[in-house]
Amino acid sequence: MTPIRKLFIANRAEIALRIVRTARRLGIRTVVPWHECDRHGPALQEADETVQVFGDPPVSAWLDGAALIRAARESGCDAVHPGYGFLSENAGFARAVVDAGLVFVGPDAAAIDLMGDKISARKFAVAQGVPVTPSADEADDPATFAARARAVGFPLLIKGAAGGGGKGMQIVRDEAALADAITTARNESQRYFGDGRLFAERFIERPRHIEVQVFGDRHGNVIHLGERECSIQRRFQKLIEETPAPGLAPALRDRICSAAVRLAQAAGYVNAGTVECIVSPDGEFFFLEMNTRLQVEHPVTEMVTGLDLVELQLRVAEGHPLPLAQADVRWQGHAIECRLLAEDADAGFVPDTGRVRLLRVPHGPGVRFDGGVVEGAPVTANFDSMLAKLVTHGATRELAISRARQALADTVMLGVTLNADFLSRVLQNPAFARGETDTGFIDRHRDALKPAERTDAESRLLLAVAACVLREPAARALLKPHAAMGAWRN
Repeated sequence: MTPIRKLFIANRAEIALRIVRTARRLGIRTVVPWHECDRHGPALQEADETVQVFGDPPVSAWLDGAALIRAARESGCDAVHPGYGFLSENAGFARAVVDAGLVFVGPDAAAIDLMGDKISARKFAVAQGVPVTPSADEADDPATFAARARAVGFPLLIKGAAGGGGKGMQIVRDEAALADAITTARNESQRYFGDGRLFAERFIERPRHIEVQVFGDRHGNVIHLGERECSIQRRFQKLIEETPAPGLAPALRDRICSAAVRLAQAAGYVNAGTVECIVSPDGEFFFLEMNTRLQVEHPVTEMVTGLDLVELQLRVAEGHPLPLAQADVRWQGHAIECRLLAEDADAGFVPDTGRVRLLRVPHGPGVRFDGGVVEGAPVTANFDSMLAKLVTHGATRELAISRARQALADTVMLGVTLNADFLSRVLQNPAFARGETDTGFIDRHRDALKPAERTDAESRLLLAVAACVLREPAARALLKPHAAMGAWRN
């Protein structure tokens, strides 16, 4: 066993704060890096120590593995948690952390190499008898890639081998668009991931996106913690996730979860991972990819299992066996996560920037708010537009939805456009209520998801309320010296 006493969190915003809180509960000290443009991050207020990092553009600071490892060692840390995004699925970084004498809180570099690469992961899945969609790998013969892609049949999905988050992906519905799609996908993949390798796979129309949370330890144990439905997406990026997946037949659920565990076991997988699949309308499922890290949507799994996944990550990284077997996992109720993004969903999901002038977060039974911003903090274009995650839990899916809608209504952010109203309209859509979701849901229900026209009177009322609310913090700022005097000042 290798006890973790001091943890370096190679990340920022809400996931850094989320890791800090679990580490603190476990008695583990934390160090969080910060960039000048991100000095208002809430994780910095709760971490035991902070260290400044540098980069231009700022995102490069969290991609400089050597600098982060150096900061971890200089601050006396004995482990590094990568969070998600940035270097979390970078095998070279995981290897360098271990070579520096530190514990990497995540899978081994070999597992990241194998399962973090979409092409090698698909080939491995086939070897394990897990179904994949018909495909063509460019690396097999670059000169014939376009011809082999055509042979797979249209519609096609061109994807980057190292892609994620919808980047480096192009849907191709006919041969005329194939060449341009390949060029665009390659350019995007190279720009975002430094890797232009591609493959093509059959595009399944109206698929559901189902993923399985798996966990492995160094003692040969691998379990799953159930599935998550992640079909509500825009531009291949998830907006709403839930567990359990509504209407998923028990036999199909068992097959998908069993395949996920089989893959992880065969790969010798250790720590947290997610096996992602697509499910066709006729009930067939196909392996999509494996995310070799903690997922953004892990809180819904925590809500229904009662487990702290970051605690499990840390304990497994220390060398402890998983504290429970598959038969010990219990699921209770239903959970939904809404990603709160700084974007105008009604104007084509255009990202927004500004300064958070006012922030009011929801509270109540079954409500969890994982936020990455505070009042006064700037929201820039330097990072992903996700500012927070709103998670609700209830005994039934209907109750979880009701609580999510109320919590969205109770969420107030002024100064930056938030997508909360759009998410609420998705939740109250009759098709969503019936569980009729797939990855094309938003495009198909675009008209129904448009906001209702406001009357002039309603617009004037909203402006008046905003003026009154914004006056409050301004007044507090002006009165602060007098307030500090205490009651005797009168």
